[in-house]
Amino acid sequence: MESGDLRIFCTVAEEGSITRAAQRLQYVPSNVTGRIRQLEEGLQTTLFIRSNRGMELTPAGKILLGYAREILNLLDEAKKSVQAEDKPRGQLRIGAIESTAAAYLPERLADYYARYPEVSLSLNTGNSAVLMQQVLNRELDGAFVYGPVTHPQLKQIPSYHEELVLLTGVEAESLQEQLHKPMLILSTGCTHRSRVERLLAEAGVHHPRIMEFGSLEAVIGGVASGLGVALLPRSNAVTISKESNMKAMTLPKSYRELVVHFIFHRNVPVSSALRAFLKLDNP
Repeated sequence: MESGDLRIFCTVAEEGSITRAAQRLQYVPSNVTGRIRQLEEGLQTTLFIRSNRGMELTPAGKILLGYAREILNLLDEAKKSVQAEDKPRGQLRIGAIESTAAAYLPERLADYYARYPEVSLSLNTGNSAVLMQQVLNRELDGAFVYGPVTHPQLKQIPSYHEELVLLTGVEAESLQEQLHKPMLILSTGCTHRSRVERLLAEAGVHHPRIMEFGSLEAVIGGVASGLGVALLPRSNAVTISKESNMKAMTLPKSYRELVVHFIFHRNVPVSSALRAFLKLDNP
């Protein structure tokens, strides 16, 4: 059983199709079919059921998939751990919440790429909960999330200190008055929701109107149209307010502080590419 066969097997399982797996791997379909057949012969079992719906895993195939992914993860980690320390290379997969990706990472990533052009660098954005899970699943090498985090398998480094503000219409004058307007938040993974609820309760808003939106752009659009208000990091809100008919209002001190942490997996060896990234000074 070779690692190449396991990669092909995992790709076919994920795609559910020989043709799509071949396209993804840049192989000819007959090669993929032959490698799957060799793997089945070596294990003396059937791994896939071929049907009109595509390639479906048998019970034995489902068992092998778990082991195959773990083996491939270990091989990838071994490769990272033996990379030359003086010359980072390979892949570096970074995740970040949207506000941090927009405000802080362009300069940092450009600096990194200029220093280490042999590293294949990628950036994914999402909410903190999704990014944490991707790091735990080893789909990302590290991610910038709102912290602190408490998961035992994650290490964290405080990276950026933010101030949370209330994004409102430009005509707004009283913070107390604005807090009685509908509060616009993201529908999934809203890190600020508990803070929003505490802030509104303290302001005497006992029946808050909270509206959920699917994207940050939709939240900003809602504020711009006068639908309501939203909590955002100042680094984003100031830029937005300069470009549109909105402004950022300062919150009470106990609600302002926001710390972004960089998280990475405790049980995964730190590659030379990630180590070099961690050594970069924050802008």
